[in-house]
Amino acid sequence: MSATSSAAAKRKLRPARKQVKPGEIDKSEGPQPGKEYNVWYNKWAGGDKEDALANKTLSQSRCVISRDAGYTRADATGNKYCCLFFARGCCPYGHECNYLHRLPLPGHQLPDNSRDCFGREKHAEYRDDMGGVGSFNRVNRTLYIAKMAESPDKKQTEETLLRHFGEWGKIVKWNILYNRGIAFVTYESEHNASFAKEAMANQSMDMEEILNVRWATEDPNPGEKIAEEKRIQREGQKAIAGMLDEGLVEAAQTIRALEDEDVEDYYPIEASRPSPSPEPVARPAKRIRSGDAEGEVNGRPRPVAAADGGPAGLLDEDAMENLRFYAELARKQAEEARAKKAAPVPAGKAGVASLLGGYGSGDESD
Repeated sequence: MSATSSAAAKRKLRPARKQVKPGEIDKSEGPQPGKEYNVWYNKWAGGDKEDALANKTLSQSRCVISRDAGYTRADATGNKYCCLFFARGCCPYGHECNYLHRLPLPGHQLPDNSRDCFGREKHAEYRDDMGGVGSFNRVNRTLYIAKMAESPDKKQTEETLLRHFGEWGKIVKWNILYNRGIAFVTYESEHNASFAKEAMANQSMDMEEILNVRWATEDPNPGEKIAEEKRIQREGQKAIAGMLDEGLVEAAQTIRALEDEDVEDYYPIEASRPSPSPEPVARPAKRIRSGDAEGEVNGRPRPVAAADGGPAGLLDEDAMENLRFYAELARKQAEEARAKKAAPVPAGKAGVASLLGGYGSGDESD
């Protein structure tokens, strides 16, 4: 067991801490900045002329996993969703909460994939500002972080970023756009990215800045797209394998082995079991007509046998006999046609129809 998992197990043995007292958080938003309230974007519209991001205020609370995490009623009831207010650091219920007060564990499976780790329903498309819950059409593990204060030392800026955002899960990749106050952080799990987005919204790191944390847009790099598709396939295979019952898998393997044994019984080894390339079957010898010379069959040259005893060439003797018959028939038809042209049939008498002259004709008299 790793140090992280053992520490999480110890925290789970104690009751979750009540982060704030009821009514301690001031929920007033100040004067109304607009004329109409947009439910989708969760803000007032129609009167605010200033930058909405510049008007953000610092969050009044923050979650500290090492101090606040613990067991709640959800551990007994089997609820798989985390507490949204716990992630924001303002849950007043503590161990009495009906949601989990801890980080999503590795391999955390939710009962409904159309919801995030807090139980909120996802949408088909992202919002225009890439905020909100997210989309169920794409697995997004990357956060866009703006308004970040930078240190003169780049190493110090990187250490600060990983220290604050690494508290919410394992980070597999990050990128800092220096001198612009922007960073991208990719988590190992989408659930941890969703938790970190809520935990770090309107928070500050070490320089009293107010962070703007949103979902990152899709990476246009073709190599990254291919790698992400392969990762999703691997995760899907692991999830399917984890959901399979070992007893059912063993029973299916046993049935397949029994079916293979039945095939062996049906085709015993000593019997003539069909093979992909069967040996050529010897044809009965042609009856030679009396008076044929040596090397002839029925007055025609005998075909030369191949080295393995089979017929030479692509066609056997029967096929050659049929071809000779139809060739002779065609020759006779041609001679009859020339005879008809040379000597027309008298009027009132029907000519002798050729053998294949009326094949496929629409005339009912044929």
